Amino acid sequence: MSRRPVHVLGFAQTPQVRRDATFDEAELVQRVTAAALADAGLSRSDVGFTCSGSNDYVMGRPFSFVTALDGLGAWPPIRESHVEMDGAWALYEAWVRLQHGDVDVALVYAFGKSSVGDMDAVQGLMLDPYTLAPLHPPAVALAALQARVMLDRGLCTERDFAAAVAAAQAAGLNNPAIPRPEASEIEALLAAPFVSSPLRAHDAAQGTDGAAALVLAVGGTGPRIAGISHHIDAHHPGLRDLSTVPSVRRSAAAIGLDAGTLEVAELHAPYSSQQVLLERALGLSAATAVNPSGGALCAETPMVAGLLRIGEAAAAVRRGARRALGHATSGPCLQHNLLCLLEAP
Repeated sequence: MSRRPVHVLGFAQTPQVRRDATFDEAELVQRVTAAALADAGLSRSDVGFTCSGSNDYVMGRPFSFVTALDGLGAWPPIRESHVEMDGAWALYEAWVRLQHGDVDVALVYAFGKSSVGDMDAVQGLMLDPYTLAPLHPPAVALAALQARVMLDRGLCTERDFAAAVAAAQAAGLNNPAIPRPEASEIEALLAAPFVSSPLRAHDAAQGTDGAAALVLAVGGTGPRIAGISHHIDAHHPGLRDLSTVPSVRRSAAAIGLDAGTLEVAELHAPYSSQQVLLERALGLSAATAVNPSGGALCAETPMVAGLLRIGEAAAAVRRGARRALGHATSGPCLQHNLLCLLEAP
């Protein structure tokens, strides 16, 4: 069966801020979905399927995604689904749903707040509950182990990490939707103290609060999803080579990615070392603009950052790029990896 062509017709995000004490889940969803639909030139009644991404544990209350549905209105009834994961996986489900043939428009949204808890500790609870979670390793410690493996094998240097941070900070200065980063020179970044050797504070993503939404439709004139794929590596970090990410290569092969033709790559890298690893796993060259939005290093909203990478890639195509890649990750040390290739219609 041939696949139905799916396009991104609308994209919106709330400001990604360090702490949002003004809006609750329903209000965040109402703002961002209304903006995405307006961007697409559609109304709520045009939507045949709605899918959201969030995490109740992160938000600190049970069934927060049900509360958030109030932002969509109680009438008319909608066909709705939800994933306890980054909104990029909600987008994947919506894309699959559009292939069924009975609906033509889907609304995808995600929301999260890093300010409501210690995200470094929360992410450690995703680990194996018998062998690793009881040790309570912070997420940055696991990322540091991965970075150390990369350095010890001569795959990169700490200067490469600092260069990724400096580039993200410089790009973030042009993105009004994220907190204004403090641009730093590479030498100043290398002089900063370690928080978990070989990572420094700036090597980790800056936590933010916010929401994002995309409108997908079969047909149209927006950026076309030319390929989408998700693969997973072993859950236990000790069972895989942390200096490689086979799931990224498998996803790239599944969508027929030719890295040489990419003009933009929006990579969901919560740590500078992981961005370096992703760039090399994908075979990106200097001709590809990596994270022109600033990426997760400038603004990492839980359950939203991956969806934002796809939205920003779509926005790049709308600005004139012919091909752009959106990437999302989840789990320890780049365990899950989703790639979404977008092309000009």
